[in-house]
Amino acid sequence: MPEESNEHPDMHKGSCLCGAVEYEVTGPIGDITLCHCTMCRKEHGAPFGAYAPVRWENFQVVHGENKLKRYRSSADITRTFCSECGSTLQFIRDERPGFGLAVATLDTDLHRVPNAQIFTKYKSSWWPLHDNPPAHEEWPPPRS
Repeated sequence: MPEESNEHPDMHKGSCLCGAVEYEVTGPIGDITLCHCTMCRKEHGAPFGAYAPVRWENFQVVHGENKLKRYRSSADITRTFCSECGSTLQFIRDERPGFGLAVATLDTDLHRVPNAQIFTKYKSSWWPLHDNPPAHEEWPPPRS
């Protein structure tokens, strides 16, 4: 699907691979983080998962809510995906005001690059790390 123009920086559209689930984000999307943990790698079928935080009040499924399935991957984390094509859509941590959006499902461009790589101690042996974005073996240090 070709990328759509995004005239308003806080308005984004996205969808799964087959188009059964379509969503809109009508507020800011946070910094992109690449997660190399084992669960994110397996969920994405890739060397890392790419997520950015979105607040719940800024997110709406506009088509295919009935195709959005949930998987409880650990005690406090739920992941959502399309039941038709399997596309990963969200990383939801309990007790948070938002969730991690799988940014590769966006149909509009964020016009930015990832700002961090996390859990690199679990990275795939066949994937080389680079200096940019900064890599952290676990969580990055808190921002000042």
